[in-house]
Amino acid sequence: MKRLTLLGFLLVHAQAAPSEQAIEHVPVQRVIRPGVLVEGTPANLNASITVRYGSKSPETILLLMPGYLGGAGSFDRLARQIVALDPKVAVWAVDRRSNLLEPQNQIRFASRTQLETLAREGLPVRPAEKLAFMQDWGLTTTLGDWRRAVLEARKITPKVFIGGHSLGAALTGLYAAYDFNGERGYNDVKGMVMLDGYPGLLSGNPVTPEEYKTGATNMIGPLPGTDNLGNNPYVNAFFYGPGLASRAAAQARLAAQYPDDPAPEKAFLNWPATNLAAAMTTISQRYTFVPFLALTTGHATNVRESPNPLPRFLGGKDSQRITGPQDTAKLIGWQGDERSLTDARDFARRFWTPLSDATEWYFPQRLMLDVAAARLSTSGTPYEKTLPVLYNAAVPLPLLGISAENGVATDNDFKTYAASNIKDLTLHTLPGAAHLDMTYAKTDQVARWITQWLRQHE
Repeated sequence: MKRLTLLGFLLVHAQAAPSEQAIEHVPVQRVIRPGVLVEGTPANLNASITVRYGSKSPETILLLMPGYLGGAGSFDRLARQIVALDPKVAVWAVDRRSNLLEPQNQIRFASRTQLETLAREGLPVRPAEKLAFMQDWGLTTTLGDWRRAVLEARKITPKVFIGGHSLGAALTGLYAAYDFNGERGYNDVKGMVMLDGYPGLLSGNPVTPEEYKTGATNMIGPLPGTDNLGNNPYVNAFFYGPGLASRAAAQARLAAQYPDDPAPEKAFLNWPATNLAAAMTTISQRYTFVPFLALTTGHATNVRESPNPLPRFLGGKDSQRITGPQDTAKLIGWQGDERSLTDARDFARRFWTPLSDATEWYFPQRLMLDVAAARLSTSGTPYEKTLPVLYNAAVPLPLLGISAENGVATDNDFKTYAASNIKDLTLHTLPGAAHLDMTYAKTDQVARWITQWLRQHE
C-alpha cells in the first residue's frame, strides 16, 4: 500500500487550481457506438455510450463508470477538473445503454411553465411490459458495452485506465476480473480508480441459484429474480424511479435557471420554497431519506426542523425533517456553509445538461441481481460459467482507492479487497465528504490525486 510521496505531494500541490473558466472550456462530446448484441433488444439500444472530455488524441484515457442510478453527467465536474489539471488526459464518462430510453428532449426544450408542470407530475413512465427486453441487460451486457469503449480507447493510446464511483467502482473490479471469452479484462487496461466504492459493495449475502431465479435481497432491498424480471425490468421504488427521475431533472433545470424564484407548488416540498431549496432538500445529506445518495451542500433557511429517524436508521448523521417555514410570509431558501464541499448552484447546473444527466432513469434490475450474485468472484460458484468473474489469481493492476469520510467505503474496505487481489494500492480519503461529493465537490483534490496517480502509473 502506498500513500502520496513527498515529491508527489509537492508536484500535485505546486500547480495552481484551474479556474472555473478553464473548467468550463474543456471540450466535450457525446459518442454512441455499437455495443454488444442482446437478442430481443431493439437494434438502436445495443449501444456503447461515452461522454468524452478533453483532447481527441490524448496520451492517457480514463474511462469512468457511474454508480447505482447514476449517469455520465455525474462526472461532469470531476472530468473537467482532471482535464483542466492535465490536458494530456481525456476522461470518457460512461452512460449505460438504458440512458437511451430517456426522452431528454422533452426536458431540453421545455418552457419554464412546462418545467414547472414536469417537476410536479413527471413524464409518463414507459410500461414495464414494453421494456421486457431489459431483463437481459445484466453484468455481461454492461461490461461488454464498456469494453467496446475501452478497446476503442486503446486504438488511440495504450495508456488506458478504468474507474468508477460507488457501484461503478465495484464494476471496475468486476471488469478487471471478467473473462471475455478467454481474454481477461485486466489485460485491457493499465490500472483502476475506485471512488467511494469497491467490489462486493451492495452485494449482501451470497445469492443461491433458487434466489437468482425467484428473487433475492441486497443491501438496498429486494431484487426480482430472473423469473420475474420481464414484469419488473427496471428500478421503480419509493425513493427512485423513472417518474421521480424526470421530475428531478425538471426541478434541477428550474434551480439552475431560476434559483431564487418560487418553486412549483408541492413539487418537492410541501411549503413555499425557492427552486434551489426544492431541489437540494431531496439530496442534501441533512434532509435526504437515502443517506448513501447524498451531498454536503449547506442547509435550508427559514425552516423549522425535527430529527428524522428513518435516514438515521439507514446510517444518516444528524438527519433532519423539515416541518415548515419559520416565517410563513417568506420562502424556504437555501444557503451554503463552511462544511459544504459541493456548491448547490453548481450542482444544479450540472445535474442536467444537453449531453448527459446525472441519473439513469430506467436502471436495469438485472444488473443489480448479477452484481449480487457475482459479489467479488464467481470462481467455484454456480455462476462461474454465466458470470465469469474469476479471481483465481491476483489482478496485476495498480489501484487508486479514494473514500469519502462520510461515504460508503473506508481504507479497510479497500485493504480487504486488495489483500488477496491487488499488489499495488494507493489510498486517500476526502475529509468531510458525503458519498456524492466525490464527483461534485468544489475542491479539485480528488482530481489532483487522480492525475498524480495516473502520471506515476503510465
